[in-house]
Amino acid sequence: MKILYGVQGTGNGHITRARAMSVEFERLGIKVDYVFSGRDRSDYFDMQCFGEFRAFSGLSFVAKDGKVNLLATYRKAQIVQLFRDIRALDLSSYDLVLTDFEPITAWAAKRQGKHCIGVGHQYAFQHDIPKFKGDVLGAWVMSNFAPVAQGIGVHWHHFDKPILPPIIQHSGQYSMNSAADNNVLVYLPFENSEEVMECLESVTSHRFRMHCKDIDPGVYGNIEVFPFSREGFQKNLRECESVLCNAGFELNSEALHLGRRIMVKPLQGQVEQLSNVVALERLRFASSTAALSSDVIRDWLDNAKVVRVAYPNVARGIAEWVAAGAKTPIEELSTAMWQHVLPSNGVYFCKNDIMPAAI
Repeated sequence: MKILYGVQGTGNGHITRARAMSVEFERLGIKVDYVFSGRDRSDYFDMQCFGEFRAFSGLSFVAKDGKVNLLATYRKAQIVQLFRDIRALDLSSYDLVLTDFEPITAWAAKRQGKHCIGVGHQYAFQHDIPKFKGDVLGAWVMSNFAPVAQGIGVHWHHFDKPILPPIIQHSGQYSMNSAADNNVLVYLPFENSEEVMECLESVTSHRFRMHCKDIDPGVYGNIEVFPFSREGFQKNLRECESVLCNAGFELNSEALHLGRRIMVKPLQGQVEQLSNVVALERLRFASSTAALSSDVIRDWLDNAKVVRVAYPNVARGIAEWVAAGAKTPIEELSTAMWQHVLPSNGVYFCKNDIMPAAI
């Protein structure tokens, strides 16, 4: 079997899922070629597991100060090049196309009549699940951005739909070691980093490990700034009991899996993140804020509880399902996966009758 796997390169969550999937495909001896789009090739890092991957400009959004900038997004979009790349991508040598919300592979498969399966968080929104209702255009874009013949959605809860648990990379890095209760991981790449630091520096009861690319690495009082690095980021995630981040899906999934106190600040104008806030609050898995301040951060650290949800190896389940011909109904795979989700701190996550009443 030979697979073409398209991965949306905006942010790092899609890439993290693809890393987990790559391990399982390699274990099964399945040949996979990877396509990434959404950022410049030079901006990808720690990509060795994907071999000689191809990178296209694709489509992405532009954010500034915590909000999507629609005009800048439009100006950045290379629509003509997108159409050229879709037409030029030859899928004739592949048995199957997978896409994690990557538009070039998805539209090329649609154009060439090749079966395409979508694997990722966005495909969970094909179902009636908690969603942000105030952005009709954003919801339409998410539904049509990377169309597939079959969508395999992942989410923090199944909501009584054929949805799988999050795809977490299972390895030694996820051992349940003790994290320091006064250490906080900060990852807010769409915010103004200097303004974020101003909020953090007066919360002197905690030490913050902040990953960003627009401030030089170093120690600034109770804040240590780190560059983007997969290995360094995972180390800090293991060693920090609390996580302050945007409302993207994958990092919050990893934080829940490790049992971390979470606060999210959603990227305004991004319907997926706004919908994730709805889900996190209904599940009581995280705190959220529309605006950061020292008082908000201090109150969260003083009062929020740690929640842990241990997820099974969903990547292995999907890879074995694909290797067997992708014939088993996804409802059966979903049921099997959720039976292995473990409860913690009084929160059960796999049976509707014991979910919080807000669900």
